[in-house]
Parts: sequence; structure tokens; C-alpha cells
Amino acid sequence: MRYAYGLTTALLLGGATATLVTGFPAGAQVAQNEASQMARVVPRAGAPDSFADLTEQLQPAVVNISTRQRVQVAGGGNNPFAGTPFEGLFGGGGGGGTPQTREAQSLGSGFVISADGYIVTNNHVITAEGKGEIESITVIMPDGTEYPAKLIGKDAQSDLAVLKITAGKALPYVKFGDSSKARVGDWVLAIGNPFGLGGTVTAGIVSAVYRNTGAGGAYDRYLQTDASINRGNSGGPMFDMKGQVIGINNAIFSPTGGSVGIGFAIPAEIASPIVEKLMKGQAIERGYLGVTIQQLNEDLADSLGLEHNKGEFIQSVVPDGAGAKAGIQAGDVVVKVGGKEVTRDQTLSFLVANTPPGTRIPIELIRNGRRQTVTATVAKRPTDDELQQSFDPSAEQNSDGLGNAPKQQGEDIVQKSLGVSVIPLTPQISRQLGASEGARGLVIVGVDPSSDAGQKGFARGFIILSANNAPVATQADLENAIKAAKAEGRSAILLRVQPRGQPPAFVPVRLR
Repeated sequence: MRYAYGLTTALLLGGATATLVTGFPAGAQVAQNEASQMARVVPRAGAPDSFADLTEQLQPAVVNISTRQRVQVAGGGNNPFAGTPFEGLFGGGGGGGTPQTREAQSLGSGFVISADGYIVTNNHVITAEGKGEIESITVIMPDGTEYPAKLIGKDAQSDLAVLKITAGKALPYVKFGDSSKARVGDWVLAIGNPFGLGGTVTAGIVSAVYRNTGAGGAYDRYLQTDASINRGNSGGPMFDMKGQVIGINNAIFSPTGGSVGIGFAIPAEIASPIVEKLMKGQAIERGYLGVTIQQLNEDLADSLGLEHNKGEFIQSVVPDGAGAKAGIQAGDVVVKVGGKEVTRDQTLSFLVANTPPGTRIPIELIRNGRRQTVTATVAKRPTDDELQQSFDPSAEQNSDGLGNAPKQQGEDIVQKSLGVSVIPLTPQISRQLGASEGARGLVIVGVDPSSDAGQKGFARGFIILSANNAPVATQADLENAIKAAKAEGRSAILLRVQPRGQPPAFVPVRLR
């Protein structure tokens, strides 16, 4: 598991209202969290005086998952201690030799969802990192019994995986509940394998529903909890007080790598349909528009004169993609998809990805301050290998190769307002920067690192193509755009810039 200051990748999943078929004869066994079973454990209202009875009922269906994998590590040369705690203490150190393959293990959690041995966990729990290969997957039951597991299906986008074990007997299992009914303040129980300590139970409340962490993607939509979640909890269940699985523990926010009371679980309503398809060997298809998007943050909203945090900004459009065919353009702000508002908790990615390919949907957008509606036929999302996204406005750029470009004399409006110096894009400079023939714009030749442009990664060699959607070919054009933005009371201006060797992108820059 990776842990960083922010959302870490200790992923955890969940399910929805559907009961999964067990494959065993009716009456052979009932789910551990059947309503009739839970009625005697949990009072009708609120939390029990103790979680002991609830834990006793549910814990038999929660398992530990261990993988054995082979990973490539730097070779140790002739050092007999390479790869051990003594590496580097004796001559030769641990590097410099031929890469070697070593065994490694990983631990996670999961839960049984059918009496015949189907198990849900996170994809990252059973996937090797880097160039490693998974050799075996072992499921360890609460009583210590171990079973070899077969991978039935996995889905990297949702971080879900389904395993199967053969126990020769009916197994205790649990069912998915309805996460859409979860409310902030509801009690929840998490059971898992943190730090390899199997059968660990933690309790807390639902801290937020449908939390968007800012990580992006179609499934950045979690239940947040303060129940302690740590490394090894990935793939374990989050139960409500009815004993239903309403989430799969998936990630934490942590500055230290340990629990700080902010954990995330994939809602059951998202996970359950995917799990059912994986069990049946069906492909997971998602909707796709073919656009690069950015949240409408404060800077963007101010540069466009729009409300904050409503809608998402279109940075670029894939030629001949579903969005392009519908008439969506770079610079548009999408505010509704299929009649549903685009918000931080209901992102454009989420709405489109969960729309079946081939569906025709209306998309409401704002272009140059005016609302309009286009109709798109949602396409099928390509594989990750087929998708290429290259521009990062905050990325550092290398030298532009312009040499000592002339600086503007005096403190002009552009320097004062944006913290950058610019010159017109000449054919010679255009060739040096690899810009398209006939390109028009302004080349940045100096950046004040304390300015907003400097903080956002602007560098010498960037080409400013437009300001507030108006082309700029001269410094006067840019100055006029700045004056117009200030006259309208805007505190930011929207620039379309092209870093060297990369496609153009819209970046809001605060005015000084």
C-alpha cells in the first residue's frame, strides 16, 4: 500500500442492494447478516450497548488475503549480504549487479459473499506492483484455515476483484446493503487485517457521504468514516448496524502513513453491480466522451465570471470523439449531464462513466457566458493503455532553448498584472519551439516566481494563444484582455497556453 500526505492507496470496496447467488441449495445456509439474524443482535434504533454480538455474527465471513509474488530488485553484485538487513555494511553495497528476482508478500482483507466461496477484495490487494508477478493467492479464514484462491475477475478502474475458494462445505457469508441510505452520523463497523493483525474490529461513524477526494476518475466517490483504517484493511467490509456491507475499505488520508481518523470506502451501490459482472465473467464497460476536464475551482470561476464549484471545465477535446461529435469545445463549462447537475460530489467523470455506451444524453454547458445544450452519444471507454493525457499545468518545464530573448522595457501592464514578460511569436521562434506553422501568439520570456503564473508552472518558452477566449497576437491584445477583465470586476484571467512539446491547455491566472 502506498501512503502519502493526502489520499493514500490503501483501497477498500463495497456493494449494493442485490443479494448474490450462492450456488448452494436453498436453505443450505443463510447469510450471517440476514435481517432475522440481526434483529436479536442490534436494537431497532441506534447502536447496541456493545458491538460484541454484532462482531460475533459478522466476523466469520471476513477473511485475510495473502499474496506471494516475485519482484525484480537491483542486483547485489558479489555481496553475499545483498537484500538482507546487513546490505551495505560489507564491501560492495547492494547495487551495481544484475537485477535479481526475489519473493515478496502482501497482505489485505476481503469478505465472503456466497456460501460456495466467492470473495470480494480490492484489485490492488491481489495485483503485483511494477514488474512483479503474482505467484499465488491464499485466503485465510478466521479460524486459521488456509485455502488457495483462484482469481475470477478484476477491474482496475473501480479497484475491485473477485476470488473463489473451494472449501468443500458451505461457508459463512455476508450480503451487500444499500449504501444510498447511509447518513452522516450513522454508526459503522470495520473488520479487517491491519498490519497483518487478523480479525481486527474498529467502530466509528459515517463522516461524509459521496466524498470526492480530488483524485479524479469515474469512482472518486466514497463514504468517509472515522473508524480506524490502516494498511491491511484494504478490501475489508464496512458494515452498518443492520450488519449489511455498505462499503469496502479502500483508502485513507494520512500525513504519517497511519490512521488519523479519515478513511474512505467504496459505496456498495457502486461496487455491487461490478462484482456481479466479474462473477459472471462479463466485461466492465463504461461511458466515455473523449474530453480532458478540470474542476471549476475558484481561479477558473473568477476568470470566467461564473459561480464557484458548479460545473467542470473542458481543457481539450479528442478529435472525432463523442464530445467532439456533439459539438463540445475546449473552454466550455459543462454544468449538467442527462439532467443531473455536475458538482464536486457528482462529477462529470462519474456521470459519464456510469452511462451505458450508446446512450444519447443532453449536455448543458456554458460557452462564452451563454448557456446551451448539445446531445452526445456516449462512447465506450478505451483501455488505460489507449488513453494518453500529457498536460500538467503545475509541471516543471526544461529550458526553452530561446537563448537570451529580449525583455520588455519598463513595467508594462502584462508584467504588473500577470508577472510575465512576453514577446510576439515570430516564425524563427516558432520553429525553435516546435510550434505549428502559422501559429500566432505571445512567447513568455520571463516569469516572476512569486506570481500566480509562476506558482502554476509557467516558464520561458510557453506560448500564450488566447486570453478569455480571444486570440492574442500582440502585447496590446493581451493588455486589452487584462483591462477588460478588470473592468468586469474579475480577479483572474483565463489564458490558453502551450508548453513546449505539449498540447495547449487553459489555465486561470490571478491578476495582481
